[in-house]
Amino acid sequence: MKPRDENGRLPPSQRPVRVLLVAASGRRQYNCPGVDSKARALMLRMADRLPHELEIDYEDISNVYARARIQSCNACVSTSMALCVWPCNCYQRDDKKEPDLLWDLDLYARLDLADAWAFVLPVNWYSVPSNLKLLFDRLVCMNGGNPREDLIDHKDPEMAMALEKSPQWKALSENHLEGRTAAFFAYGDGGGDELDDDGRPRILRHKAWFDPDAEPFEDMRDTYAPLAWQCRYSGIEVPDELCAYVEFGRGRTYSENQAEHMVHEARVLAEFDAWTARFADFVAHKGQVEPGRWRAFGYEPPSHRVADMKLKWREIRMGLGHAPPGSSPAAQERLGLNQDATLRPERSEGEKLRD
Repeated sequence: MKPRDENGRLPPSQRPVRVLLVAASGRRQYNCPGVDSKARALMLRMADRLPHELEIDYEDISNVYARARIQSCNACVSTSMALCVWPCNCYQRDDKKEPDLLWDLDLYARLDLADAWAFVLPVNWYSVPSNLKLLFDRLVCMNGGNPREDLIDHKDPEMAMALEKSPQWKALSENHLEGRTAAFFAYGDGGGDELDDDGRPRILRHKAWFDPDAEPFEDMRDTYAPLAWQCRYSGIEVPDELCAYVEFGRGRTYSENQAEHMVHEARVLAEFDAWTARFADFVAHKGQVEPGRWRAFGYEPPSHRVADMKLKWREIRMGLGHAPPGSSPAAQERLGLNQDATLRPERSEGEKLRD
C-alpha cells in the first residue's frame, strides 16, 4: 500500500509495517547520463513484489539537473558529539544558499517512519555511489546526536563542548533510529569490456605497477560493508542474509548493459527477487519498531536567526585573529596551528599560495 505519514502518530501495534526503498545510483535520464539506472528499475520491481499489506515508501536519490543534491557532512561530531544535532541542523529545508536534497525530500522523517530500509546500488570503483555515501555521512547524527539544539544556541562550538562534558549529556545521546532493519543489494559488471585476459585494463600502459589478483575484496559485499557497520553501531539490524551482490555484464560494453538488457537476465532477476522475498519475510516476522524518544518525524526546526548572528560575529572575530578565549581555535592560534585567520574563508589555499 502507499505510505500514509499520519500513521507515524499511531502506536506501533495500530499501524502497518512500513518500509523505505532507496535507489542509490547517481544516474538519471534527466541529467547528462540521459538514461535511468538499473537501481531505479530494481527498486520499482521490488515495490511491485512486496506484500501489499506493507506500507511501501520509496525514493530515487540520483542526480536530476537543477535539483538540490545531498550536501556533505561538515564533521561537526569531530568538534563535539553535542555539536552534531539530530536531525542534522547544518542545513535546512528549501535553503537557497545551500540547498539540500536530504531535507527537501524529508528523508530524516521518512527514515524514522520506516521499520526497515532497503538500498539498491551499483558498485563504483570498489565502493558505494557518492550520493549514498553522502546520505550515510549525514546520518552520523542518528548515532548519539544532540536532540536539543537549544542547549547549544543552535550551533555554538564552545557550548557544545561544555555540554558534552556535563552529566546532562548522557541522558541526551542515544541511537535515535535504533531497532530498525537495513538491507543492501549491490550489483557490478566486473569491469565490463575494459579488462584484458590477465585482469588489467586494456588501455593501461604501466601494467607492472599492480597485481589484479590483489584486488581489495574477495567478497564484493564488502564494498558496502562500512555502511552496514555504521548501521550496526547505530543499533540498526543488518542481517547477513539481507546483504547481497550480483555481477552481470562482464565482457560487454556499458552501452550493452542497461536496464532494458538486465530484465532479460533470468539469473539476476531470480537473485534479486529472492533477496526481496527474504527482506519481506524478515520484516514481517520482526514487525513494527518502537520509535525513538527524539523523532525526526514531525520535527520542526526552531528559528535561529539570533544564533546565526552570534555565530557570524564569532566568525568575524576569528578571521581577525581573535578567537573566543579558552576555545579550541584560540589554543590553535596560540600554538601557531592551521594559520586560518582570514576574512575571506572562501579563498582556497592554492589561491593564497599564488599571491
